[in-house]
Amino acid sequence: YTWYPYSFLAPIDQNEPGLSSGLAVINELVAEIEAAGIPAERTMMLGFSQGACLTLEYTARHPRRYGGIVGLTGGLIGPQNTPRDYAGSLDGTPILVASSDPDPHIPVARVKETVIVLDGMGAQVEARLYPNMGHTINADEIAYVREMMANLVK
Repeated sequence: YTWYPYSFLAPIDQNEPGLSSGLAVINELVAEIEAAGIPAERTMMLGFSQGACLTLEYTARHPRRYGGIVGLTGGLIGPQNTPRDYAGSLDGTPILVASSDPDPHIPVARVKETVIVLDGMGAQVEARLYPNMGHTINADEIAYVREMMANLVK
């Protein structure tokens, strides 16, 4: 299954309409959760690979205080030199951005750029790079996410 047809580094228009469709699905889910009485600051979003890219891009495009954001092996969407002029504040949202160094699909430079952008938007970003892990997740990431979730329900 794929959220959009090409690499997240491809020109944005090449990944349409899949990219916009994926972001709209997340937006609808956030709205449904809020309609059920759960505010964004009590909601976490997590994605891996393309899901991480969508989660991180959605967060940057819809900035506000969230309960937590996790991007495992992903980054903001678009080719190098894509303008990252997102407006708004993430108001201290805890965010984990983690990846392998190297990863066959996610350049470390994009991971670092994503961290800088989200930090600049006011998030509390935890960045983790794991040597030669490959395109997967690990026990350290899972433990960190569990801690984020535990802090959210306190």
